[in-house]
Amino acid sequence: MMKGGRHLRSRGSARARRDFRTGLLFAMPWIIGFTVFVAYPIGASLYYSLCEFDGIRTPKWIGLANYRTMLLEDELFWRSLANTLYMVVIGLPIGMIVSLVIALLLNQRIRGMTFYRTLFYLPSITPIVATSILWLWLFNPQIGLINILLASIGVRDAPGWLTDPTWSKSALIIMGLWGAGGSMVIYLAALQDVPQALVEAAHLDGAGPIQAFRHVTVPMLSPVILFNLVMGLIGSFQYFTQAYVMTAGGPQDSTMFYALHLFNRAFLDFRMGYASAMAWALFIVTLACTAIVLRSSARWVYYAGEEA
Repeated sequence: MMKGGRHLRSRGSARARRDFRTGLLFAMPWIIGFTVFVAYPIGASLYYSLCEFDGIRTPKWIGLANYRTMLLEDELFWRSLANTLYMVVIGLPIGMIVSLVIALLLNQRIRGMTFYRTLFYLPSITPIVATSILWLWLFNPQIGLINILLASIGVRDAPGWLTDPTWSKSALIIMGLWGAGGSMVIYLAALQDVPQALVEAAHLDGAGPIQAFRHVTVPMLSPVILFNLVMGLIGSFQYFTQAYVMTAGGPQDSTMFYALHLFNRAFLDFRMGYASAMAWALFIVTLACTAIVLRSSARWVYYAGEEA
């Protein structure tokens, strides 16, 4: 009996080892890809952030000198961080509100709504470079369509938009609203999952449309709002392409965002070590902000089915 038990256990162990080797073999392409294209670059960038490195010659260890230079000597570092935080604090909430408003409008049951939903979604899948070139023309102070329309309604001193430091970031925010369809689709899907019985019950209790939206719809949407907030937060800290194509950081560094400053240091000045230090600083700031949002979510995010 004992012999038979040991035999069965040994057979089970052999099968488990064989299954493990088979599973490892099937997972090996992913493991190799993750190691080569994710784990190694992350580790290398951390090492390079502590070195003087131009991407060609052998890295020279300098410790925390890159971080010290970044925090104490690089004025453009703080300017670019402030510009990026402007997009996070001002641009992100405006974009989320506009996306939600559009989703509410497109959630109505009227004829042709599918066409309108497609129309609002299409700009979000247009290549960013093509969109940026289009909006360069729209924002042109002399021949741009926006200033022509403003002049037609009597606005004489139309903004310079991308040529004016006062208006440049606002222009990029306005441009971003044109592509609000990506978040709109997520809100729209969540709106269609809101139980209409709860909304009708709120109306029967005397709640108006605004009160029902505030006390029923918004709590039901809160997990989606959290998702869009976190994704928008990460995307705003990495804001790059539009500024690179449209303004190159100008005028007067008013659109010199953090990712653009990092790109310039890496690929214009070939200061790869310094750029790696900037990348890790960005990672820490983004991680901290995301952690704060997630930690605060327990106070305002409602998940259906959870106990009060």
